[in-house]
Amino acid sequence: MLEERRLAVLRAIVEDYVSTHEPVGSKALVERHNLGVSPATIRNDMAALEDEGFIAQPHTSAGRVPTDLGYRLFVDRLSGVKPLSPPERRAIQQFLDEAVDLDDVMSRTVRLLAQITRQVALVQYPSLSRSTVRHVELVALSSTRLIVVIIVDSGRVEQRIIECPGPVPESTLADLRARLIAALAGRTFSSVPESVVDLEEGFILDDRPTVHAVVSAVLEMVTERLDERVVLGGTAHLARYGESFPIAIQPVLEALEEQVILLQLLGEATTPQGVTVRIGHENPIEGLEATSVITAQYARGDRAVASLGVVGPTHMDYPGTMSAVHAVARYVSRILDEQ
Repeated sequence: MLEERRLAVLRAIVEDYVSTHEPVGSKALVERHNLGVSPATIRNDMAALEDEGFIAQPHTSAGRVPTDLGYRLFVDRLSGVKPLSPPERRAIQQFLDEAVDLDDVMSRTVRLLAQITRQVALVQYPSLSRSTVRHVELVALSSTRLIVVIIVDSGRVEQRIIECPGPVPESTLADLRARLIAALAGRTFSSVPESVVDLEEGFILDDRPTVHAVVSAVLEMVTERLDERVVLGGTAHLARYGESFPIAIQPVLEALEEQVILLQLLGEATTPQGVTVRIGHENPIEGLEATSVITAQYARGDRAVASLGVVGPTHMDYPGTMSAVHAVARYVSRILDEQ
């Protein structure tokens, strides 16, 4: 019973600090929360929570604020991710359903997530390393110029223009197109190199330079373009915290400018059904020690293809933010399944 009461006091301190951004005193807890105990008992519980490292006193005679450890306990004791209201779900669905292609889905998702959570939103494009080739197209732009297009199951489209060493006969183009489709359709990106390694051998010597150019372009597309893209939105939301941010905002902004860091932040997401929360110093990245990162994976079918999430100060609305991240990830998954 004692543990549950202290947890209730910690929960009240977290909720008040997130709401007011001001240290919380025992008098405020008595006035705002029906904890069912005397002010003296609350003070004793606050002292115990401070001794255990869950709250801290930033200044003498000031109230208490949650520590990273306190936020972690608060998040771990949440009963689950609360569902969004029906109007919120309908608004998310309608906004994302209006997307016309994958780029539009990503753009809308990052704007939506930033708007709902009022935090910095991160959305990773579907990972090519986890993708499967859905279709390959080879089109002549001129007698010596071709374009090869690879469409993957996540909706991404990769393309490359190829300058051929000489005119390409239509028969050669049709044969090469058919062989590419047979070799690559349904293959994962990681298996593409071994699927095209012997493609040149099926052509006469005169056609092999053209086939080699096309194969080289395909290999470049599946190796060089495995670098992942992350779109970022809502950085202006950091400014609204002002002096309540525990550290200067500049290091946070500098860290968020690096794609490698963004990928690292999103790379910690767990499963398509789960939400991952990293708080304060649980983030090993320099400049983000005073932030929390909430991420979730989105999927196509049963296979996770990428992640999305938000970055904000540790005194964020964890239940609401976790709910929004979880819901948006589910809707993005549904959109990809329908493509």
